[in-house]
Amino acid sequence: MDKLLLKFQQLRQKKMFNYGIPFVVFVVGSSFVLREFTTLRYEFRKTAALDPSELETKGIKKKDPSEITLEKIYEKTQKEIDLDNWTQVRGPRPWEDMSEFEKLKQENLAKKQAAKLEQRQ
Repeated sequence: MDKLLLKFQQLRQKKMFNYGIPFVVFVVGSSFVLREFTTLRYEFRKTAALDPSELETKGIKKKDPSEITLEKIYEKTQKEIDLDNWTQVRGPRPWEDMSEFEKLKQENLAKKQAAKLEQRQ
């Protein structure tokens, strides 16, 4: 018994026993604890499938998936954006005057509105 007690006292004086082993136990043990908490989150999640009839009663209308495609969205944005005529506008820094930036914003907005009016005619 004395030999076992003496061996334990020698181990307590080593840094690996005082700092290394508790650290490894903490890291390995925390991964198991975190795994349990994350499984709880997914087990008790409140999710339900959306019913189209339920959505319609609430006033939400869902489009047909075949109606919206990536190609159609791309074509729509190509018509809206003029890639040939553009200007690079740097936003003002907090200590700079905002009037020039606001003026450029108004000009760009006026150009867009004029282009939309031309397309309608």
